[in-house]
Amino acid sequence: MELEQLDVKTVFLYGELKEEIYMKQPKGFVVPTKEQCVYQLKKSLYELKQVLRQWYKRFHIFMIGQGYTRSRYDNYVCFRQYSDGSLVYLLLYVDDMLIASKDKSLISRLKSQLSREFEMKDLGAAKKIIEMEIQRNQKAEKLYLSQSRYLEKVLDIFSMGNCKAVSTPFAAHFKLFAESCS
Repeated sequence: MELEQLDVKTVFLYGELKEEIYMKQPKGFVVPTKEQCVYQLKKSLYELKQVLRQWYKRFHIFMIGQGYTRSRYDNYVCFRQYSDGSLVYLLLYVDDMLIASKDKSLISRLKSQLSREFEMKDLGAAKKIIEMEIQRNQKAEKLYLSQSRYLEKVLDIFSMGNCKAVSTPFAAHFKLFAESCS
């Protein structure tokens, strides 16, 4: 399984506003003799309440146009199954994307499609996303996810870095299988 990571630059500017929103002229951009005038926004700005909703709508419309389907289990996961059975998954978290597939050429195709539509930064092979570290064992064809560094940071914030560790309360006989998720 290949995992590639992308970052969308200036993600909040991609949302198209449907509502009429006005703002005061920002300092440094005040038009002389029109100090009392306001601007009508045509695009989303960072601190608007609507900004994430508009970005996600715009992104998913684009992905559907590329032949992808939104997961019924998670609205921020899209996938596409090709006629030969190959699958490509895209996970979106605000402006971070993780693309997964066994076929590297399909990942490259999707990255190219995304780059034509949005200004992207290609971060290459994924090593970390949403505070999860990703480790690969190519020979065993396994991926491992860990949040140990994140948990250590959280413990330090709450002055619990030296607390007593205990095992995770999860029954030892319980096994997780991909088939149980369908």
